[in-house]
Amino acid sequence: MAKYLVKRIILGVVTLFTLATITFFLMHMIPGSPFAGETSKLPAAVKQILIEKYDLDKPLLVQYGKYLKNAATGDFGTSLNRKGMAVMDIIGKGLPYTASLGAVAFCVAIVVGIFLGTVSAFTKKQWVNSIVAFIATIGVSVPSFLMALLFMLLFGVILHALPLIGLTSWKHYIMPSVALALAPIAMISRLTRSSLREVMRQDYMVLAKSKGTSRIRVIVRHALKNAMIPVITYAGPLLATLLTGSFVVETMFSIPGIGSEFVSSVSNRDYTLIMALTILYGSFIIIANIVTDIIIAIVDPRVRLK
Repeated sequence: MAKYLVKRIILGVVTLFTLATITFFLMHMIPGSPFAGETSKLPAAVKQILIEKYDLDKPLLVQYGKYLKNAATGDFGTSLNRKGMAVMDIIGKGLPYTASLGAVAFCVAIVVGIFLGTVSAFTKKQWVNSIVAFIATIGVSVPSFLMALLFMLLFGVILHALPLIGLTSWKHYIMPSVALALAPIAMISRLTRSSLREVMRQDYMVLAKSKGTSRIRVIVRHALKNAMIPVITYAGPLLATLLTGSFVVETMFSIPGIGSEFVSSVSNRDYTLIMALTILYGSFIIIANIVTDIIIAIVDPRVRLK
């Protein structure tokens, strides 16, 4: 286990370094400048001072080396568009909103997805399967931002039942979290359904039922535990994705999270903020994959981490 973890951590660091490198050079290839919005108002001399202040006049490799050196010590610099504001302070303000919304959406997706998949796997009623299939189809085919828009029109504008802007009470979480959770619900329900049906055909499940064990106990104690491997594999990257935000949904609901910060940083060519958010997102994905592998090995002893 220890050897496996060391290898995965080293691989994760290499992956993160590659991601940061590609992002850095691609970012500087994009046409435009962080001060493009200011050039029409500021004198050329002032613009030149800003460029020199942020080392944008130096060769790209020199900028890259300096950035890596500072990032290795935890210094991601200051925002190019928000003068005097450290990048980590901006992320620190937005991350709690994004993380809380993502955690709620993740819990909704896991609970509802497993429940629907389990019901669909064991029910003999066609109308129940039809409802589950309909929900899964909607979740897969309709983008989250479109579902968010429909929720806003129905529950916010027409019914006035839910608030449209912000994230200050439990009611504010309902529409954005459900919109984010629909696609994962569809995937998790399908994974649970197919995995449960496969597990129930195994010899040890037939033996458990032949011993007179109650159906509920067979499902909960034996079937679900062994059927959760595909769900756990999917849930790891899903959690990382939801915790780091949905750019469009956060913007639609005016949630001050890091998702909206990423959108604005790209449009404003805020290089330092783009890099920090990219590294943060990559780190979440890498950590989530490592934790997922460990959980799978704990849940299923047949899996050995080598």
